[in-house]
Amino acid sequence: MQVQKQDNWVRIASTMSGDTELTYDLSYDKEEPDTDRSLALEAQQGNIEAFELLVVKHQIKLMNIAYRLLGDYEEACECVQDAFVAAFENISGFRGEARFSTWLTAITLNHARNRLKRMNVRSSRIGCSLDADEETEGCSRRKDLPSGDPSALDRIEERDTEKIVRFCMASLNLEYREVMVLRDLEGFSYEEIGDTLHISAGTVKSRLFRARAAVRECLKKAWGDL
Repeated sequence: MQVQKQDNWVRIASTMSGDTELTYDLSYDKEEPDTDRSLALEAQQGNIEAFELLVVKHQIKLMNIAYRLLGDYEEACECVQDAFVAAFENISGFRGEARFSTWLTAITLNHARNRLKRMNVRSSRIGCSLDADEETEGCSRRKDLPSGDPSALDRIEERDTEKIVRFCMASLNLEYREVMVLRDLEGFSYEEIGDTLHISAGTVKSRLFRARAAVRECLKKAWGDL
């Protein structure tokens, strides 16, 4: 049995001031991991309906993570769909040693990393201008902006908080952006992040400290001392 990409697997999209934003799933269930485990066991037996329930439960959170890492809605959709397909095809590899959400997030992060590499290669070949409209042909993908470049910050004409914060997070190295997204935007515990990224909780805290410091410095350049 195979699972194909389906449009209804990723249903989140709203347009605010021309920018794509995602709605956070604040009711995300962190207290009943046994429910996920039971559904995963059923999926291992070929029950596609059980897996679809897991998709419905986790798709919003994974979309938020992918979008924050990739900065592009369509790329995030593709990333999450690919992750769900990979998760179903490799569902036998889920042993229940970690939470299903941790296992699924790790798969999504791997797909996001690979997709980001391809996006950066395409962007470097196209050479999009920082001033180009996001919908311009060939320039619709996220631009990997250099960290701490004041001239790039100057190009953000509107002092829009969300835009500047996104810019500052996009300027982080991926390993720092991952922990900041998982901790500060998605509320993962240090232990959950460590399990997902296969690093120690201490390393998570260290990377998070560096990420926050870098974003703080970036914001200072945009707004002055905070």
